[in-house]
Amino acid sequence: MIGTLDSKTPPGPLAQKWRSHRDHLRLVSPNNRRKFEIIVVGSGLAGGAAAATLGELGYQVKCFCFQDSPRRAHSIAAQGGINAAKNYQNDGDSVYRLFYDTIKGGDFRSREGNVYRLAEIANNIIDQCVAQGVPFAREYSGYLGNRSFGGAQVSRTFYARGQTGQQLLLGCYQALCRQIAAGTVQMFPQTEMLDLVIVNGQAKGIITRSLRSGNIDRHAADAVVLATGGYGNVYYLSTNARGCNVTATYRAYKKGALFANPSFTQIHPTCIPVSGEHQSKLTLMSESLRNDGRVWVPKRKEDREKAPGEIPDADRDYYLERKYPSYGNLAPRDISSRAAKEVCDEGRGVGPGGRGVYLDFADAIKRLGEETIRERYGNLFEVYEKITGENAYKVPMRIYPAVHYTMGGLWVDYDLMSNVPGLFVIGEANFSDHGANRLGASALMQGLADGYFVLPNTLPSYLAGQMGKRPSPDSPEFRKAEQDVRVRIEKLLNVNGTRSLDSFHRELGLLLWEKCGMSRHEKGLREALQEIPELREEFWQDVRVLGSDEDFNQSLERAGRVADFLEFAELMCGDALERDESAGAHFREEHQTPDGEALRDDERHAAVFAWEFGGDGQPPKLHREPLRFETVHLAQRSYK
Repeated sequence: MIGTLDSKTPPGPLAQKWRSHRDHLRLVSPNNRRKFEIIVVGSGLAGGAAAATLGELGYQVKCFCFQDSPRRAHSIAAQGGINAAKNYQNDGDSVYRLFYDTIKGGDFRSREGNVYRLAEIANNIIDQCVAQGVPFAREYSGYLGNRSFGGAQVSRTFYARGQTGQQLLLGCYQALCRQIAAGTVQMFPQTEMLDLVIVNGQAKGIITRSLRSGNIDRHAADAVVLATGGYGNVYYLSTNARGCNVTATYRAYKKGALFANPSFTQIHPTCIPVSGEHQSKLTLMSESLRNDGRVWVPKRKEDREKAPGEIPDADRDYYLERKYPSYGNLAPRDISSRAAKEVCDEGRGVGPGGRGVYLDFADAIKRLGEETIRERYGNLFEVYEKITGENAYKVPMRIYPAVHYTMGGLWVDYDLMSNVPGLFVIGEANFSDHGANRLGASALMQGLADGYFVLPNTLPSYLAGQMGKRPSPDSPEFRKAEQDVRVRIEKLLNVNGTRSLDSFHRELGLLLWEKCGMSRHEKGLREALQEIPELREEFWQDVRVLGSDEDFNQSLERAGRVADFLEFAELMCGDALERDESAGAHFREEHQTPDGEALRDDERHAAVFAWEFGGDGQPPKLHREPLRFETVHLAQRSYK
């Protein structure tokens, strides 16, 4: 450990912290904003919202995405909803309660100031999206509808059936298109960031490759915003879109940005189980289903081969309701996932390989009627039937945990700026708001809070001192960064080995799932840290990358991403080994309560672990940011 970090959180009561920052918008006058150029990498909810809002304010924005359209960003896969403490149900919700639930859900490993700001802004997000025409579900009275999500005992989740992320993204996309038409935003689809350019210690541009033509280009700007999502695909099988990757944030890490809590990866309990080695990704079934679905397995191992209808209610173990009576089937994701693994490890899992549990809607259909369930979750039931061939209105769904989200990311201060001046990181790409476990329906909340509200107010603090300091893309720093990218591409193409990219990625993913997945222990992590460099060395000696660099080449795209995963995986396992405690989704088997729950070590590990790149072949250097709790009291998390 080589130093401590300062989050630069404003002093004073929680409710005053963000108010002291909202005036920063005025630090750059409207007339001067058009003189600044901002690069936004990523056009999902966080990136699209940021680009649209910055364009609306008058900045010149270049927005990059590797998809063929911003509408294809992985944000569309967020199904269940978005949290906000509107208290429409009059069930005792409040900004403070949303703040506390989020801090507690993250097992007290996030900053108080950031999380309170998020809870404050959440109400504004709903108003913004309604004004954009997002078709949230409504009650008969006309009020916006709410439902419950894991880790909360109130109904605060706003939703649009089972496609909330898609509807929010369409609202964001229309705002983005308005700015593209106005000329303030220039869109670069099918363009991938391959390096960050640092000039005089500040982030001043990026190097990109066109995925259509293979052209390498330099782009200079006054500030760079990364909104590139998470790195769950390091496990190969995850609910993330196949294109999701760590490349942008990892390349920034290698240029000096600190990577915080990389071992904090979320396993979602409600996914369609693996069906065979042919699979390249997994499918999420929204957590909202656990509002009406009941999770169970047979009480006896010998019943696991029986059809679910042949198992009477007395022989079923509704294990979440049994273990966590206060929250039942809406226990938080990390707890619900480990509980599913536990019953499957006992030999009571259902389906092929015994890696599944039932999510049963029979009681809800009997109570509410099939039509009501169809109105709430119809598209999710259709997806399930298309993939499994089973009608979930007639037989229970089979679900099992899968990698879904990453709470780790690049370290940022309260203003969402990394330790590299001029490099801002928003949404899932940063580490800031969810601690060791994200509550359901909080990802959309964070992405839109960062993009619509936080970044536009904090960016001017940095830009105010950058007038006229944008470098030329022909400067030596840009030329060197471009040359480094070309050398790396040439190196990948010249290996000309015998093994496919997928074989390496699949082997890495299986290794991480077993050694650094739902549970971890010291022996397994040390084995992983020995095996990953060996696999990486074999990759650079025997991988086969087809095609050339001057054309559309998906093999080359994947090669660069897999190469980054092979390096990043080592950082992940090193962080998991260093954090010698259990917290949220980071479950070290050596540290658990008698009931099998995560046992934190607040004396030694109530901190953010932020890693600095030490150079090729050298170990990273650890910085710590102590977490200070002035409002909430540290306590053993309980959902019983």
